[in-house]
Amino acid sequence: MRQNVRRESHLMTDEAQHYKALGKEFASHGRVEHSADEYVRDGNIHSNTVENYYSIFKRGMKGIYQHCSEKHLHRYLSEFDFRYSNRVALGVNDESRAEKALQGITGKRLTYRRPHQAHVN
Repeated sequence: MRQNVRRESHLMTDEAQHYKALGKEFASHGRVEHSADEYVRDGNIHSNTVENYYSIFKRGMKGIYQHCSEKHLHRYLSEFDFRYSNRVALGVNDESRAEKALQGITGKRLTYRRPHQAHVN
């Protein structure tokens, strides 16, 4: 989290102890106690969003890709960020999601190298 989450972020976690000290490094830290059957605190502190996201990510990885290396993890996460942010529950239908995806390729060129070709900087 220290490497990938901005310090001005507002963390929302469960009661796991390793989040306690870490939470002090960020703008705020709200916790819910699942062990006490608490899932929402003060109406807006919860871990439901991240749990939903990871549920979709894990299903996609098991059902579509089966494996990804750490080297390419950021690419898989970007795809699932797009899927999560453009889902039917947010009012985005298949047609508008496809249009948004196609807007993302404008001005970009995808090229392939043969495995035996050396990478040149």
